[in-house]
Amino acid sequence: MDVEKGHIYHIYNQGNNREKIFFGKENYRYFLKKIENHICPVAELLAWCLMPNHFHLIVALSDRLTFSHPVTQEHPVTLNSSIAVMLRSYTRAINIQENRSGSLFRETTKAIWLGSIESEKLKFENRNMITQVTNQDSDEEYLFTCFRYIHQNPVKARLVKNEADWEFSSAKDFALLRGGKLINWELCEQLGLLTLK
Repeated sequence: MDVEKGHIYHIYNQGNNREKIFFGKENYRYFLKKIENHICPVAELLAWCLMPNHFHLIVALSDRLTFSHPVTQEHPVTLNSSIAVMLRSYTRAINIQENRSGSLFRETTKAIWLGSIESEKLKFENRNMITQVTNQDSDEEYLFTCFRYIHQNPVKARLVKNEADWEFSSAKDFALLRGGKLINWELCEQLGLLTLK
């Protein structure tokens, strides 16, 4: 997964053979704790959705992309290494719980570039000032499209009727039905994501 500081990414993975990765509410909560411990220290979380057999994250990589291991102060910890540790440790826990062995997730976690933090801020500012953006390419609105897409996943899967009804998604936080602490609300506001709800 190639990622760079100053950029925004849609990160996702699913269970091998599209099998379940979450077997009960406690699994979803445990995975959220893993996100808090492994992803939030190295990236700004903008949106998330956990589905029975896959997950989606939208993250922005600020200057906190790497930090030193707290004990050795040597090996830099990156988003890639943090995701790998998170998925391995979650897999170990599920394998014990479900009396299974082997990998739980597909081998490759995908990261799709959604734009740079600064260019997305500029697009939002220009949109608010009703300024015509002259350099329009097909990816210009991908951040907003992706944001809506991941929150609509539970509705499309017929798990709930409204996106804010799904407990394991940041849609509930954006609808102000829960005070989520994983999301970087300041950056979401700067990028215009709060105006989508």
